[in-house]
Amino acid sequence: MGRLGGPYFPPTPLLPLYRCIMKQISISKSFGGSQYVFSHYSEACRCDMTFAVFMPPQAETAKVPMLWYLSGLTCTHQNVMDKGEYRQAAAELGIAIICPDTSPRGENIPDEPDNWQFGKGAGFYLDATQKPFSENYNMQTYILEELPQVLAGSGLALDFSRQSICGHSMGGHGAITLALKKPEAFASVSAFAPISQPSTADWSRPALEKYLGPDQAAWRAYDTVMLIEDGHRISELLVDQGTADPFLDTGLRPQLLQEACEKAGIPLTLNMRDGYDHSYLFISTFMADHIRWHAERLG
Repeated sequence: MGRLGGPYFPPTPLLPLYRCIMKQISISKSFGGSQYVFSHYSEACRCDMTFAVFMPPQAETAKVPMLWYLSGLTCTHQNVMDKGEYRQAAAELGIAIICPDTSPRGENIPDEPDNWQFGKGAGFYLDATQKPFSENYNMQTYILEELPQVLAGSGLALDFSRQSICGHSMGGHGAITLALKKPEAFASVSAFAPISQPSTADWSRPALEKYLGPDQAAWRAYDTVMLIEDGHRISELLVDQGTADPFLDTGLRPQLLQEACEKAGIPLTLNMRDGYDHSYLFISTFMADHIRWHAERLG
C-alpha cells in the first residue's frame, strides 16, 4: 500500500488501486435526496471503515459536485449526519456531502481508551510513521486516495472534477492541511473552529509525537500554519469560530492562522461568531452558509 502520492480520481472504476466491496448499511429519504451509510474494508487503515454520503435529488438525472466534511475529535460520521443540518441546503444546491470517519476502528486497533485526544476518534488525518500506529492510522491516504476510488466504483452519480472540502476542529485542521498539500484536488476549503497549529498546542503535541515520532520537523506536514510558512498555498479560505469556544485560546488560536494567511497573501474570511461554542449547535447554525459558499466555487 503506497503512501500519499496525490489524489487519484478515476473517471471509471476499471482498474482501481484499492479493491473493495461496499456494504450499504442504511438509506433514508431526506429533502428529496438519499442519505446513505456504507462500510468497506480499508487497505489503508487495515480495518472496516464506515462513511456517510448524502445524494441530493439532482443526482437522479446528472452527476453532482462533492463536498467532503471531516469531523473532529471523538466523532464518527454519525455526529454530523445526525446534528449537522446539511441536507436541506445540499438538496437545494445539488451537492453531495461525503462524511468519512475520523480514524480506524476495531478491536485490534492500537488505542488509548482513556485518552480522548489520541487513538480511535483522534486520527488527526495524518499517515502515522511510528509503530504500532503506522499499521492502521493512515487517514491522509484514506481520504485523499482510497475513499475517492471506493466512491468512483460505487455507481453513485458523483462528479469527481468538482470537489471541495470542509471540517470541524481536528477535521478543520485536516481539511485545510489536505487542501494545502493538494490544492488542485479541491475547488474550495472551509473550516469550523479549526486547530490552527497543532504542533504547538499542549493537548495535540502528544498525539503528533506518538504518531510521527519526536522529530518535530516531521510534524510540519500536518500543521496548517507551518505548511503555509513552508510555501503551500490555497486560493482562499473561509473559517467560522465561536467566541465562547472553550478551546479558543489553548488549542485553536485562529489568530495564528490569520497571521500566516496575511503574510502569505491567502485571502481569509474569519468570522468570529459572538457567543457560540465548539458544539454542533454552532456548526449547524452556519453549515448552510458554508455549503452555499462552496456551491459558488464548485459551479
